[in-house]
Amino acid sequence: MNQLIISAAVEGQSPLVPNPWEMGVVFAGFAVLMYIVVKYVVPMFEKTFAERAEAIEGGIAKAEKAQAEASAALEEYKQQLTDARAEANRIREEARAEGAQILAELKEKAAAESARITAQAHAAIQSERQAAVVSLRAEVGTLATTLAGRIVGEALNDDQRAARVVDRFLADLENQNAGAAQ
Repeated sequence: MNQLIISAAVEGQSPLVPNPWEMGVVFAGFAVLMYIVVKYVVPMFEKTFAERAEAIEGGIAKAEKAQAEASAALEEYKQQLTDARAEANRIREEARAEGAQILAELKEKAAAESARITAQAHAAIQSERQAAVVSLRAEVGTLATTLAGRIVGEALNDDQRAARVVDRFLADLENQNAGAAQ
């Protein structure tokens, strides 16, 4: 290799200086290559870059739009939830009030029914008591006149007199019971 450099230096050419024909061919090839790259390759890259940028910007716009819609839907949902809670509270309060009213009506009906049944029972007891008193008076009167007739030795057949005696006896007995109760 040293021999080649020496022989090129002897001929008058420096190995460091390029051949002008070589430089022209390399420059022409570079110019053609540059023309092809600028004319065809760079526009494709620019087009791809623009499409990607547009897709990204469109995606961002879509995302912002979706975010705005989601925020609006969230606010609407929160409003509906608030309204539903208020409605539920109102319904609950109405139900409580209605329940209290129904309970009061039922208590009132029960008290009225109880009073009616008690009044009927008292009336029935009073009528039975009256019937028992009348029955007992008749029986006591009969027994008393029979007993008095046996004691006196004569028959007391006068019904009016016997009734007066029995009534007076029972009145005295009731007076004694009333005095003892006080």
